[in-house]
Amino acid sequence: MGKDIVMVHGANCGGWCFDTFRQVFEARGLTCHAPDLIGHGRDKGDANASLAGVGMADYRAQVAAFVESLPERPVLLGHSMGAVLAQQLAAQGLAEALILASPGPRAGIVPPTGPEKQLGQDLISLGAFWTRVIDPNFDLACIYTLNLLPKDEQRSVFDKFGPESGRALFELFLWMFDQTGATAVDTSAVRCPVLCLSGTEDRIVSLETARETASGYPQAEAWELEDHAHLLLLEPGAEKIAYRIADWIAKDR
Repeated sequence: MGKDIVMVHGANCGGWCFDTFRQVFEARGLTCHAPDLIGHGRDKGDANASLAGVGMADYRAQVAAFVESLPERPVLLGHSMGAVLAQQLAAQGLAEALILASPGPRAGIVPPTGPEKQLGQDLISLGAFWTRVIDPNFDLACIYTLNLLPKDEQRSVFDKFGPESGRALFELFLWMFDQTGATAVDTSAVRCPVLCLSGTEDRIVSLETARETASGYPQAEAWELEDHAHLLLLEPGAEKIAYRIADWIAKDR
């Protein structure tokens, strides 16, 4: 299996969210890439201009161009929204293996739990949010994404967050109204090994959603991680998860 791993972050984040995973993976001999999506990470200061009207297709084209510039097909690891992009790229034959961490719902996966339905309702309450750039909210982040981070770390992690494209959020969480099918995945076209992992305390992507994500890949391996939530990349114990993933990548298949 290839030595390169491309890690695709989720909404409001940046390549920085993979720093713990990067340290483990590099120690295991992998070459790590964690590009910032348009208007994210190092570019978040210009987000109001750069993210206006940007959608999932724009993110996908950006990451596809990066992956295609590599000498060999990499392992793709996507977190949350990034997991949808990673599935789409794998369906294009661009992945040696596919790892889906806290995977956001691809088109066709109906929100099964109260918190997931509430998230959709909260977005709708913002009005025509798909035309705007949405700033992160600390109080909501503490409920939905930072809930298993130590209290004294929540603010410092949140301060790294940046705005998100309302259009991308619409395409991800309200895919049933998106006429472009921006988050659709041809799961039958994914031929590589697949690993899906999700935390039992995730309030954005429930275990039910993660299970349905994995069910699209009959040979997928699925991990349900106790005492982890949506930001399992950064929570206490993230290093152990990364070592376990590195072991999975190294398996002979």
